[in-house]
Amino acid sequence: MFDALAIPAADRTSDFAFANTNPPARKQHGDGRVSVSFEFFPPKTPAMESQLWQTIERLAQVQPAFMSVTCGAGGTTRTGTHQTVKRIQTETGTPAAAHLTCIDTSRAEIAAIAEAYWSAGIRHLVALRGDPADGTDGVYRPRMDGYSHADALVRGLCALSPFEISVAAYPETHAQAASSQADLDALKRKADAGATRAITQFFFDVDAYARFLERAQRAGVDIPIVPGILPVTNFAKTATFAKACKVRIPEKIREQFEGIDSDPATLQLVAATVAVDQCLALHRHGVRHFHFYTLNRAELSFAICHMLGVRAARTQAA
Repeated sequence: MFDALAIPAADRTSDFAFANTNPPARKQHGDGRVSVSFEFFPPKTPAMESQLWQTIERLAQVQPAFMSVTCGAGGTTRTGTHQTVKRIQTETGTPAAAHLTCIDTSRAEIAAIAEAYWSAGIRHLVALRGDPADGTDGVYRPRMDGYSHADALVRGLCALSPFEISVAAYPETHAQAASSQADLDALKRKADAGATRAITQFFFDVDAYARFLERAQRAGVDIPIVPGILPVTNFAKTATFAKACKVRIPEKIREQFEGIDSDPATLQLVAATVAVDQCLALHRHGVRHFHFYTLNRAELSFAICHMLGVRAARTQAA
């Protein structure tokens, strides 16, 4: 019944096409469909690890462009990130990307980490300034022997090896930025330093993304800006997180989620519909690649991809 929501094949493209931007040359799909990628966080317990690998195995079926793995605040899960990224690439054959931050790490340590990734066959890094670890005052203070900000990190990584490098972008401005213009200037520096693409913080206001994309293009940011999509698994928690990140939730979306956090079946249906509507609206703005923040769960992301026409390959009986 949801096939009517799938993007028609004639309207799909095979790479990271965006209106008025230059897509990366490497194509992920030859059949013209929209492409997707997924983000996970390293598991902290055996039970979480089991759930994560069930998620990865299911989402790998839709042949994503890549799967990325975060590291915790202050780089606290860096070892778990490395192990998870290696396993994704080895066991699923999907290109894997590792998050790498400036936090509490010297330039020499970052070089060693990057070289270890390169030796392990990992060619894609997500370069971020990062957040201070829990228990600190929350203020970012770069190390004297480290990289000051993400643009410097990008430049340093590019000097080490020809990595594919993704960076962060903020359609509604980073919560700690001095201004929206200062935030855009920071993105321009990351692009000029050699970033391959930017991936946005999650958002729900499609018009905000469209305005941001237009501003970025006028500023000379010539890399694709991939929208980050957060399927809602708990609206109350999502709303709290959005407030902390200064992400606006349109009133219409708030109304759709009202009173259903204790009704999982209805919540999943509404969450999938809201996310698909968002993706279809973005598609009308020229978006052809979507990055999903999975929260280490497959159900919603898999369903949304299916509804967008990004589906697991069918195995034909002999």
